[in-house]
Order: sequence, then structure tokens, then C-alpha cells
Amino acid sequence: MAENSKMPRILEKYKKEICPSLMKEFGYKNIMQLPRVQKIVLNIGVGDAKADIKLMDVAIAELKAITGQQPLLKRAKKSVAGFKVREGMPVACAVTLRGKRMWEFLDRLISLALPSIKDFQGVSRRGFDGRGNYNLGLREQLIFPEISYDKVIRSRGMNVSIVTTAKTDEEAQALLKGMGMPFNR
Repeated sequence: MAENSKMPRILEKYKKEICPSLMKEFGYKNIMQLPRVQKIVLNIGVGDAKADIKLMDVAIAELKAITGQQPLLKRAKKSVAGFKVREGMPVACAVTLRGKRMWEFLDRLISLALPSIKDFQGVSRRGFDGRGNYNLGLREQLIFPEISYDKVIRSRGMNVSIVTTAKTDEEAQALLKGMGMPFNR
């Protein structure tokens, strides 16, 4: 078996440990009822790109380094005079991860990035949306090992949305907790 076709560590854990515990905890009769992670969406808002478009290029390059996938440029849908934004101006970049890249990113997020946050107390349980999806706001991109501190022009936050097939927040929380997501009390 080639090294590239190796199953991601967290996916292996999901299949061997998390699935049986979820079957027992929620009383599922069929493995197709089990909640699973569908996709992960990362989004970086670059509001100051209206003054300097190079900031958008830097944000795209950093997101590409973190995910290993080319980000999409998001443009303003309508003009907002208060923010000095016109329709069609670039305002953000986003990446949707699925499959092997999604599992590898989730593993790096849980085991490397989140623990490297200074004074980390765990992630909030209030990030669930009521439909089994979890949203997490990160304050800076420097927590990822792929980002070099010397090359960072400006510290940027990002939103990480973990979309699951869970029907309730309790199922999604049990799924993420089983994967090692460090929830606070």
C-alpha cells in the first residue's frame, strides 16, 4: 500500500472507536444513522483589502498553506456605504474541505493548533447551531504550524465551520468529543 493512500489517523479512530460508542450511547440500529463529518469550511474576512489588494493575496496564500487547497475569492454581494464597500469588491476568501484533506485538517486542528493557543481553556460549547453543525472562531492564523511567524504581515482571524450529518447538537457534540475536540466545561 502506498504512503499517500494511508487512512488519516482521526478517520481510523472514528471507524474503530467512535462509531461503536455512538451506536451504544444513542441506540442506533443501523450504521447509516451514525453522525459523521461532511465538510469543513474555513473563511477569512479581509475587510481591509479595499485599501490594499495585496492583503487579500497574502490571506489566500496563508489559507492555501494551512489547507493545501486553493481558496475561493469572495466578493461583496451589495454595496454598504457605512463600510465603504462596493458591490463586487473582494472581501473574503474561503475553502471547503472534504474527504482525506478534511480529516487531516481536523486532526491537525485538534491535536496541534488548538493546544498551541496561549492560555487555552477549551473551545466553547455554544458554537453549535441547533442542527448539529459547529462553528469555531480563531483569533490568529499563527496557531497553525504551516504559517511562518516571520512572513506574517498582519494577524488574521478565521471562522471554521464543521458540518456534520448529526440531527441534534448532542449527537454532534458526542461525535466531536470522541474525536478529541477539547470542549470547556
